[in-house]
Amino acid sequence: MAEELKRHIEAFPPVEVELPWGKPEGERRQSSLLLTTRFGNAIAVNTWNTYTWKPALAKAGVIPPRAEGAKAWQWAAAPKDGFHVLRHTYASIMLEAGESVVTLARWLGHSSPAITLGYYAHFMPEAGSKGRGAIDGLLGKGGASAR
Repeated sequence: MAEELKRHIEAFPPVEVELPWGKPEGERRQSSLLLTTRFGNAIAVNTWNTYTWKPALAKAGVIPPRAEGAKAWQWAAAPKDGFHVLRHTYASIMLEAGESVVTLARWLGHSSPAITLGYYAHFMPEAGSKGRGAIDGLLGKGGASAR
């Protein structure tokens, strides 16, 4: 996937735009868009949902194909948290790979790493193992002797 993304970026460089953060009236922030309209604008959520996301879900067998003769927007509902699940997948992969909770919180736009931990702590299978390893090293195999 990384190679595909690299090829896409070479063919279609990211477009720098200023968008509201978190909510429509939110603080405007600079963002790099990898996917845009043919005019280089941000893609409207309804356009994305109708012409990209729902067809992809149907092709993957997650939702049924649109009924013959149905209007472009008439798709079956996506499973609970349909698109938002991509955000959760990204976060869980980052944590399982050992990314810092503080860094991930910043990337996700959380106001505090505590929020990130609340949602994703169960994706940290190695949590605690570094500390246990350090103490084991100190007290156990080849560690410093007790004083």
